[in-house]
Amino acid sequence: MRVADVGADLLSGDLALSGRITTASNATFLGTVGDTVVVYKPIAGEKPLWDFPDGDLAHREVAAHLVSEAFGWNIVPRTWLRDGPLGEGMVQLWQELDPEQDAVDLVPSGAMPESGWRHVFDGTDEDDRAVALIHEDTAALRRMAVFDIVVNNADRKGAHILPMADGHRYGVDHGLTLHSEHKLRTVLWGWIGEELSTDEREGVERVREQLDAGLGERLGSMITDYEVEALRQRCERLLTRGAFPPPRGQMPAVPWPLF
Repeated sequence: MRVADVGADLLSGDLALSGRITTASNATFLGTVGDTVVVYKPIAGEKPLWDFPDGDLAHREVAAHLVSEAFGWNIVPRTWLRDGPLGEGMVQLWQELDPEQDAVDLVPSGAMPESGWRHVFDGTDEDDRAVALIHEDTAALRRMAVFDIVVNNADRKGAHILPMADGHRYGVDHGLTLHSEHKLRTVLWGWIGEELSTDEREGVERVREQLDAGLGERLGSMITDYEVEALRQRCERLLTRGAFPPPRGQMPAVPWPLF
């Protein structure tokens, strides 16, 4: 990412840690650069993953942000690489979510709201009660689902969706993205088979076009050439299909845990 995209103060200003986010599976810290609150994930704190052996998660997070910027939908908060107290890592602008909103929810089976929501699947909770996984039916969340298809997100949990008070939805935790093999695991399956809107098609087309206008080269410094080409192919395939795809392959269609 270019320095001009971030600002020299955020790139080189003192990064002070204020706490650790203990629910994350890798070392994740809350900090500040001046008056700006950020999330910091040092590469040194990443746990090796057998199914993501190439590169590191921090570079994938930044790569996912670059793809988000190409879409033009502001899905991923501003994300960049820089040095920090524990070495080089990913830094991302902190977003204060609205605690009164839930974009994804578990409800008792048969108690799904009459409108504004999509059903994903039925199951049982830890107390063996019948429940349904649902998510809101909004343009903002549809955009995120399209983004996840394109970046091949293997870990779209409900907690990785940040509902903002103004209705915007941010997506975070994109270390498990952009693999060359199909790995889509998401809680956002509510639109299977539905045609992409004009807005959604145009977003995918912007990504495809920008791959040949500098984006591909920038991504090539963060992920493998095979993964950049696979990204291009996913754009082509989604535009040709013109609809939200169903799950495929042998792997689970949703991440675990769901939230």
